[in-house]
This record gives sequence, structure tokens and C-alpha cells, in this order.
Amino acid sequence: MNIYHLEYFLEVVRQGSFSKAASTLHLTQPSISKMIKDLETELGVTLIYRHAKQLELTDAGQALYEQAQQVVARFQNLPEELDDVIRLKKGKVRIGIPPITCASVLPRLLGQFKQKFPLIQIQLYEFGSKKIQLGILDGSLDVGIVCTLPPASEPFEVFPCVQDPLRLIVYPEHPLAREAVADFSLLAEESFVLYAQDFSLYDHILNRCKLAGFQPKIICETSQREFITQMVAARLGIALLPGTICATLDPQAIVTVPFTDPQIYLHLAVIWRKDRYLSFAARSWLNFTTTGFATAAEVL
Repeated sequence: MNIYHLEYFLEVVRQGSFSKAASTLHLTQPSISKMIKDLETELGVTLIYRHAKQLELTDAGQALYEQAQQVVARFQNLPEELDDVIRLKKGKVRIGIPPITCASVLPRLLGQFKQKFPLIQIQLYEFGSKKIQLGILDGSLDVGIVCTLPPASEPFEVFPCVQDPLRLIVYPEHPLAREAVADFSLLAEESFVLYAQDFSLYDHILNRCKLAGFQPKIICETSQREFITQMVAARLGIALLPGTICATLDPQAIVTVPFTDPQIYLHLAVIWRKDRYLSFAARSWLNFTTTGFATAAEVL
């Protein structure tokens, strides 16, 4: 069965005659009759009772007629729908974003993108960088924004967009609050409020502690930035946050201190899979976002 079988069947029903349908379709009557007979043979049912003066649909024929109208209409509308997609009028893009680092740039870019492409549906999923990479690998996400650059061996295309050093945050009365810069070795006896383990920065902070000669005492792991700052303000531990986020904190409740070298950087990057087809909507989002990040002065 192909689309022509259904189109010819519909025309026969509309015209109520094989000969009239043949004339409308610019075919011979035997060709139309054979096409309908082949369709009945393939389906294993009689579709049309052939009377001397008129045609009558069987129950099976009526069922096919109702379904065939929808199928043929969708097929006929397909070129227009594809044209809409190609012209970026429609589509869907699934984006993974990291929760801790989201600030003003991403909402602004999303708003501008939605104004330009109102019929493209945006679906946002909030995960740590590790889960975002897995989502892109398994196809559940189209693109993602991650907090560290994937290794060169990973199957991703990568657009680096931000590099921001992490800073120490402590409560105002903490001894390190008086330091102009902090050496990592000074944190050996501190209690850490850390990013959740699905964040790439979790591994980077642990590796930096190891480089300084100690294993951190972790009292809490979370993906919520507000909870991190509240834990620190409550004198329950210390934490590390990107410098741009630190600039937005209340200095009466939180003191931020830069680190001596080697520092840990938040590397934000837009990533997508190299070997997977990207929809028109996803490619449009990538072009729009990478251009936006290239000119933005803020961090997610």
C-alpha cells in the first residue's frame, strides 16, 4: 500500500464512480479498478460494493475512508509543515542547564530567542554537568550548558563561553574573612558545603584539595545555590562559588575571598553531540546562543 492507493480510493468514494474518478485523476478506468482491487487484496477485505448504478462502502471501506482522509491530508500538508520548520517557524529544542550557575544571561537569551522564534518550543531540564553530558549522549537532550569543558576525547562539539574563578565564601566572623587571598591548604580543617556529585566542579574541588594535601570534610552536598549560602551564613561550613555569583551576595552575611594560584575555574560551555543530527530548531538555538554568549559580559 502507498499513498496513491489511498488517494485513488478517496477519489472513487468522492465521485461515487470509477469512471468519474478516472477522469478526475487523468487515468484509465481499468487502472483505477485494479488499484482498488489490489488494495482490497492487500487488506484482505472488501471495501466497495459495486452495484450497477452506484457504489456503496462496506463497513471496512467506511473505516478506511475515515482514516485515509486524515493520512492523505497530513501527507499533503507535509511540504508546508517542512517549509515551516526549515524557515524556523516551528520545532522543539531540549536544553540541559546547570542549576547553580543560572543567573541573568540565560533567561535574557531565552526571552530574546522566544521573541524571534515564537513557535519553537523550548524544554529546559535542570541537571548537573555530568547528567547533561549523559543526556546528550543518549539523545534525551539536544544541547546543553555545562560547568566544565569536556575532555577532547568526548564525542561533543564544544563552544566555550565563560571562564570564571571560584572564590571562597565564609561568614563575616570567620578567621579567613580577614585574608586578602586564601591558600587552599588553609581549608584542611574546614567543613565543606559542596556541589552535588553530578556536578563536574565537585570532582575539581576534591582534586584541588588533594593537590593541597588533604581530604575535605564534607558536611553537605547540594545543587541549590541559596542553600549553600544559607549554610555558610549559619556558620555550618565554608563553600566555593563562581566569582560573578559572589559579587551578588550580601556582604553583611557572606564574605568572599579569592584564592592563590592554582585556582579553580568555572568553565561554562555549550555542548552538543558531534555525530547526531540536530533539528532546525536546535541549530537555530545554537547559532543564537553562541552569538549571545560571545557578546555577553555576564555569567550564567
